[in-house]
Parts: sequence; C-alpha cells; structure tokens
Amino acid sequence: MENSSWYQKPEMIIALSALMISLITAVVAIYSAYIDRSYARASMWPRVEIFRSYGGNNFSYGVTNSGNGPALINYAVVKHNGEIIKHWHDISDFSHFTQSHFGNKILSPQQIINPVKYNGDNAKLFLKADKTVEIELCYCSIYDECWLTSRINQPQEVANCSIEESHRFAQ
Repeated sequence: MENSSWYQKPEMIIALSALMISLITAVVAIYSAYIDRSYARASMWPRVEIFRSYGGNNFSYGVTNSGNGPALINYAVVKHNGEIIKHWHDISDFSHFTQSHFGNKILSPQQIINPVKYNGDNAKLFLKADKTVEIELCYCSIYDECWLTSRINQPQEVANCSIEESHRFAQ
C-alpha cells in the first residue's frame, strides 16, 4: 500500500473543492445582499425641491418631492432680509394669502405643497418681497439619510436634522 500525502487523496481533493465552492457561494451571497440593500435605498431616495411660481395675478412658493421615496421634512427655516422669521405674515408685503404647513411633514413622491399661495392684484408685491426671502428645509429618507436644501435646490447631505427651536419656522 502506497502512503500518499493527504492532499493527493481523491476524497480530500473533493472535500477541498466543495469547501472552495461553498466559500465562493457565501461571498457572492453577501455581495448580492449588499447590492439589494443599495438598490432598496436608491429606490426610496427622496429629493425635495423648492420653487417659486409667478404669473399675472398669481404668486406661490412650492415644495415638491421629485424623488422615488417619501421625504420626512423635519424643519423649515425662513429668512426675510437675513432675519429668521416665524410666520409668513412677518413679511410686510405678504397679506391676504393662503398658506399650508410645510415643516414637520411627510411628502410623498411627486407630491407638491404650496406653503404660500396668492391670487390677486398685489402679486407684484409678493414678487418684490421674494428677492429677500430665503427658505431652507431639512428632510430625511425612511433610512434616516438626511439632506439640507434651499431655493438653489442643491441638497447637501447632513448627519441629522436638528435645529434650535428658536430658528424653526412656525407658520
């Protein structure tokens, strides 16, 4: 009987081959799960955009979610002439308008809300005041990924949406 090395025995070659295939299968499964999680995140990614609409006797601000997933809006900050304001009526040119709450709200994909809407003869006053209005929103995805966006619509990723209560727009 010939005494051969352990790695030359057929049963050991088969066992090592099975072990190698099992390891490769495990690596592929782990990578596949990683890709699936990335795809799930991408398919639920919100993108909040702020816009202004003006025409004739109509003026409005709009907030839309043009992404694929819901946007959890945590807060809004509105400034007029560089000063933080709490309510739209703090802007003297804004009067007799319709408003909707847009801080601390869930915005579905493709949903549009109008925080301020005006229809009347004084729309040009709103347009004039608009030049001094800054709006900032912080929102998160359902995966707790958060972004800060403003009227230039260039979302910046942030760790979380926290703000001093005195800066929060109350409406």
